[in-house]
Amino acid sequence: MALLRCSKFQVDKVYSRAVNVPTFLKKLMNITGMSEQWVTARIKQKGDSKCIPWKSLKDAILTHPDVRKRVDVFALSIYGLVVFPKALGHVDEAVTDLFDRLDKRVTPIPTILAETFRSLSACRKAGEGRFIRCA
Repeated sequence: MALLRCSKFQVDKVYSRAVNVPTFLKKLMNITGMSEQWVTARIKQKGDSKCIPWKSLKDAILTHPDVRKRVDVFALSIYGLVVFPKALGHVDEAVTDLFDRLDKRVTPIPTILAETFRSLSACRKAGEGRFIRCA
């Protein structure tokens, strides 16, 4: 909260959401360029959040006719699986929020700093004393 100067920071999310953001379904349709039926069939519930399996994204990367959409889906996958992993083998809804904002030229730097700070704090509290990846 102190780093972002945001009083309504959601501890369990990658960043605090803006008001009137598109739904997870709409964001995935925009990022992947796939139909509503395709996206709806692949959205899964993992714990307290919605996700899309990596396998579905991988299939889209390999078969999508639009090269730019392939790159977008690949980048979304990297963010979801490497930078901000939450559910093993799945890309979380919060990552699509971040990725959707990147397309609108919003910088991810405050988000990455906040997530790194939170991860380091979690490691310190756990007594492990070392940073492995984002929490």
